[in-house]
Amino acid sequence: MRSDHVKEIRHWLHERGLAGFIQPRNDEFLGEYVPESEARLAWLTGFTGSAGLAIVLADQAAVFSDGRYTIQLAEQTDPAIWQRLHMIETKPEAWLAAQVPQGARIGYDPWLMSANAVAAFSDAGVVMVPSDNPIDAFWQNRPAPPLAKAQPHPIQYAGESAAEKRTRIAATIAAGGADAALLTDPHAVAWLLNLRGGDLPHTPLALATALLRRDGSVLLFIEPEKIDAEVAAHLGAAVAVVPRNAMAQALGTLRGKRVVLDPATAPIRYTQMLGDMGAITVSGDDPCVLPRALKNPVEQDGARAAHRRDALAMTRFIAWFTREAPRGDLDELSAAAKLREFRAQAPEFRAESFSPISGAGEHGAVIHYSATPASNRPIKPNELYLIDSGGQYPDGTTDITRTLWTGPDAPPAEIIERYTRVLAGHIALARAIFPEGTTGPQLDALARARLWEVGLDFDHGTGHGVGSFLSVHEGPAGISRAGKPVPLQPGMILSDEPGFYQEGAYGIRIENLLLVRRCDKFSTPRRFLNFETLTLVPYDDRLIDVSLLDRPSQAWLADYQAQVRALIG
Repeated sequence: MRSDHVKEIRHWLHERGLAGFIQPRNDEFLGEYVPESEARLAWLTGFTGSAGLAIVLADQAAVFSDGRYTIQLAEQTDPAIWQRLHMIETKPEAWLAAQVPQGARIGYDPWLMSANAVAAFSDAGVVMVPSDNPIDAFWQNRPAPPLAKAQPHPIQYAGESAAEKRTRIAATIAAGGADAALLTDPHAVAWLLNLRGGDLPHTPLALATALLRRDGSVLLFIEPEKIDAEVAAHLGAAVAVVPRNAMAQALGTLRGKRVVLDPATAPIRYTQMLGDMGAITVSGDDPCVLPRALKNPVEQDGARAAHRRDALAMTRFIAWFTREAPRGDLDELSAAAKLREFRAQAPEFRAESFSPISGAGEHGAVIHYSATPASNRPIKPNELYLIDSGGQYPDGTTDITRTLWTGPDAPPAEIIERYTRVLAGHIALARAIFPEGTTGPQLDALARARLWEVGLDFDHGTGHGVGSFLSVHEGPAGISRAGKPVPLQPGMILSDEPGFYQEGAYGIRIENLLLVRRCDKFSTPRRFLNFETLTLVPYDDRLIDVSLLDRPSQAWLADYQAQVRALIG
């Protein structure tokens, strides 16, 4: 019973003289996805979404998430225990400040919150008190931490050796006057060392932290049993493997040294630890974030190959679905399983890049819906079905959404109009030409304008970065009203996924991945950029009213569908 869990936390608060405790979704790597052993927020609240935070006070409790999970949050949490709040509309720190007196002592786990996150609560007038996590003491039958073997990521896919990357990034650290950078994001470690693993279900990571010194040498903090002889040889003599439980001792060598630490992505415990060791913490961005996002030519070619391979599976799935759906014999889980079966026919397929969002009818309106045996629903004739999915291949990561009509009758006029307006925004972004220095938030309105014309919108970002055989969600750039103003640069891969959701009825989302490239259309002095569409999967023609598209969009659509037929058909 979740109520018992909350009672245990409140008893713990009373014993320590604390007014409240904050439990984020994060693990110690502050990543979007966490292993089952770290799913503390789900243990406490029942909410399993990938973004969230709970605050437990003596007499009330609140759980927060964003617009992707509004419906899921309501379905998975008990209203008798939890206030369910939108973390953009009601910031957790503002809610907390309104519930407790100034100077109230609030407990938090310093491994699960960044320095920036802690500062936001402190600025709201509470005293943040670092502590052990009480959930770790109360959680019975907790799953064991993952211990999958690490694996080399060959240069034929990486396009640059780990030694070259270490030298390149170390030079930026030295140029900034620092002695080292502490890389607390496993994605940075994976990219830098050309290392992959299996610690998470859909993201090929070996969960690890690393210290990169200005001379290019590395301390890799990881469980030694994950490193076999092949990986040790791949890492080379310049990379020393250190057990994670020996991290504090190893960092003791940094006394008096300047160490770069990202206050937005690193647990505040590292700031405290480095301070205790006498090191000088230098706030700065993770030096691997931007280089990782700028895919080199080998990675770009790999992305194209991965998307052609993935498109074949998706197109076979759509053909199968179009035949089978009108019979009414499918359900959400069986359809998603069939798509995985098509993907798995490719020898290069490694895993799905996330748990598929397979939503029929009203479930399509749940932006990050996840079908379970309990929620699994038949896919009925004459309704919308939304399938958002992706694949992991050694040469690239894919993410695609298609909304399909189940037939056999024609779709209603309202659905056709709304689908076409979503498609119009999708095409407008794909066709965009923009000057260097343009950021994602500046492009976001292109995907929404045709919906705004009729008073409609969607409550999620339009686009996120995508890794290269890494996470399906990658920074630093994104296309969103609330996104960071990071200029788009050639080599970045981002999604283009506007949507519309009619709660209780249906959802529409259309998603392709786009590669940022230089645009040579103009001879003007200023450089311009545009997008190459990587995804090559047809749209459902039954849902498109071409007359609602302007002529350039009609031409783009015709060219795209012809390209799909030529390359995939």
